[in-house]
Order: sequence, then C-alpha cells, then structure tokens
Amino acid sequence: MTSDSLHGDGDDRATARPGDVNAHTHVYSGLAPLGMPPPARPPENFLEILEHVWWRLDRALDAPSLEASARLYMAEALLAGTTTLIDHHESPGFIEGSLDVLADAAEELGLRLVTCYGATERNGGRDEARQGLAECRRFVSTNRRPLVRGMVGLHASFTVSDETIREAAELAREFGVPVHVHVAEDRADVEDARKRGYAGPLERLLALDGLPPGSILAHGVHLDRSQVEAANRAGLWLVQNPRSNEGNRVGYPRGLAASRRVALGTDGYPADMEAEWDALLASAARNGDELAGNLEALRERRLAGRALAKELFARVLSPALVPGLAADLVTDASGGGPRRVLVAGRAVVQDGRLLAGNLEAIRAHAASEAARLWRRMAAL
Repeated sequence: MTSDSLHGDGDDRATARPGDVNAHTHVYSGLAPLGMPPPARPPENFLEILEHVWWRLDRALDAPSLEASARLYMAEALLAGTTTLIDHHESPGFIEGSLDVLADAAEELGLRLVTCYGATERNGGRDEARQGLAECRRFVSTNRRPLVRGMVGLHASFTVSDETIREAAELAREFGVPVHVHVAEDRADVEDARKRGYAGPLERLLALDGLPPGSILAHGVHLDRSQVEAANRAGLWLVQNPRSNEGNRVGYPRGLAASRRVALGTDGYPADMEAEWDALLASAARNGDELAGNLEALRERRLAGRALAKELFARVLSPALVPGLAADLVTDASGGGPRRVLVAGRAVVQDGRLLAGNLEAIRAHAASEAARLWRRMAAL
C-alpha cells in the first residue's frame, strides 16, 4: 500500500470498505446510454434483441468508438466504487488489438480489468472464431500491465461449433487461464444444444472438455439445480445479472441457489454494483427465490466477485507481481456515494473526483463518438 493510501481525515480507516467487483460485463456497451437508436421494430424475443440491437452495435465498433466507450464506462465504474471489471468483449469489425484498447484505458484510469475476446461464428464462421481466439492468444501472451489480466472467451454455445469450443479450451489450458462464456441465458441456448444432441449448453461444454476449472458461466438462467451442482463440482463460477435478465425478459435463475460460487455482474449495464444489488434483492423477492429472505446468502453473491477476481489475478503471471486486492478500498461520503477510491493502495478518486482523467472531457468525447457510432450502426 502506498504512503497516500488512507491519508485523509480521521474517519477514512473506520469507513473504508472493499472495492466492488463487476463479475461479468461488456465494456463495449459504454456508449449505449448516450442515445443509441432503437431498432426499426420492437424485438419479440431474446434472439431478436441480440440481432437487432447488440450484435449491430458490436459490428459497428471501431478503435475510436471502443476507446471512448471504455474510458467512459471505466471512469463511471470507479466513481461508483467498482474497482475491478471482469469483461467479455466483442467487436467483429475490429478484432486484432481490441483488447489492448480496453487494457490501455484501464491502465490510464487505474482500474483492475480481466478481459477476453468472445470468439463466435455468427458473422464469419470458423474464420471469425479463429480470429477471436487469436486475439485472446496475442493478448494473454503479451500483456504485462500489472492491473490487467487476460482470459479466453467464447460468446455462447449456440454461436460456436464443437471445433471452436475445443480450440478455446486448448488455448485456455495452454496458458493456465479460464474460459468466460454465456451459458443458458435464454431458452434458445438450451434448444440449440439439444438439437446438437446434448442435454443443454452446460453439458455440451463439459462433454467437449471446454471449461477448465475456474471458468466463468455468465447468467445460467435456464440451469436447474442439478446442473448448477454439476458446475460447482467442476470448479466453475456462475454470474447473476439481475438488471440485464429483467430487461431482456429471459427469466430468473432460480437454480443458482445450489452453488456458493455465484457472483454478481451487470452484463453491460453501468458498473454501479449498489444498483445491481438492489435489483437482485427486488428480483429474488419478486420471484419467490428461497434465498429472498436470507440477506446473508444473497450478499455472498456480491462479495463472491472479490474471491473470483483474486483467483483470476493469481493466474498467468506470478501473484507476487500483482498488488493485493486487499488494497482496493472505497471510503463513502456520509449520505452520498464514494468519496475516495483506492486501487492497489493508490488513490484514483478523491473527493468524488476522478484523478487520472477529466470526467466532463471523457463524457464530451464519448458523446461525439456515440453520434458517429449510431451512424455506423444505421448503415449496417
């Protein structure tokens, strides 16, 4: 911890709390709140939401728009007291070098980041998947930023072949890193796996040896209790994303009660984990979750992100090279949001103000890039 770590008024030590971890997000969606135009007609199901909204957005991304998205999303994350993002990235028109754009923004602002490229075949078949895995390989093997780590990513079982799943797992094992993948977010993922001869997407990934221990399964909405127990036995993490699940109308992940390795993510929503926590409480109560009356058990999902982050940061390079997560601290203002935020013992927010960048300038640049991005989307 640096000498300036907790200097301030005398209440800092008493009120400091651990920084929040967003255990699954999409930093590339950072410009979406800045006037992203709606689709020509309202989507009728989850696949249409992907096809007409998010898959059009990610295809339109280029280096400048991704950089603006990353800087805005990460700046606002730090100001909300979120010190670590576990990111799942996709930009099919800009694959090689995309993870460096994200990593550079994190390094600039002083935020911890674990990221990967979500390999998929939905636009360009196997060649597209190979490019995505090549970006994971390039980044994991070359990144030396102390606060940034790389993983191997797959978009979801229903957008990749068996060959791509096997190649992703081989790459992950070569570097000793996990795989980060969406699993059973919607029934469409389950139905696709069944058409391929598997009981579901989890069973498909396990049968293909596609999930090294420590891998991250985002959502798990349509996993039942026995499937969640199987994931737990395999040493896998699950990440619940209440606001996204509600917004996409995909259902409630009741089966997650069977595992204690369940963390909280936002799936591209702003990295305000207090808002996500409130959404989790409301969603659990509304859906009659057996955990709804057990605040301590639900709180574990928020706190589990810290254990997940510690596990991820301990991979690839010697843990001795990584400043301890214990030095990621937030001091809240009385009656307000975070007043002081430390990452690895270094102040990155002071008196509610970002220290490594001008928030208004970041927002102004993001608004300019957003307008350009919406024009690119309209042309697709």
